[in-house]
Amino acid sequence: MKFPSLIDKRFCKTPIRVNLYREGNDENGEPLSGVEFKGLCNYQDSAKTVLSAEKRLIQLSAQAYFTGDIAPDLAVISDGEAEIFGEKRKIAQGMKARNPDGSVNYTRLDLI
Repeated sequence: MKFPSLIDKRFCKTPIRVNLYREGNDENGEPLSGVEFKGLCNYQDSAKTVLSAEKRLIQLSAQAYFTGDIAPDLAVISDGEAEIFGEKRKIAQGMKARNPDGSVNYTRLDLI
């Protein structure tokens, strides 16, 4: 049975470059290189103002949605960075939304 794609390619128009790291570190303490992806995504961002005792801080967060699995070699997406609109953002969380048969329907990256 073919499951419908929840993220339609027609709505993925924002160019993005993603570097995903494997679990663990090398002998120098650097993250292990994993997968590099360059393509289009559906990008949604937001900003929130937080007032602290000393100053006003603006927190940025965003989500990038991709059709299918952008990193089939990685079982879990836990770390990496993305370059979008010329800015580098850190990946806070990654999710592979799966169909009932175990295949990946879409991938979501939470960026900070």
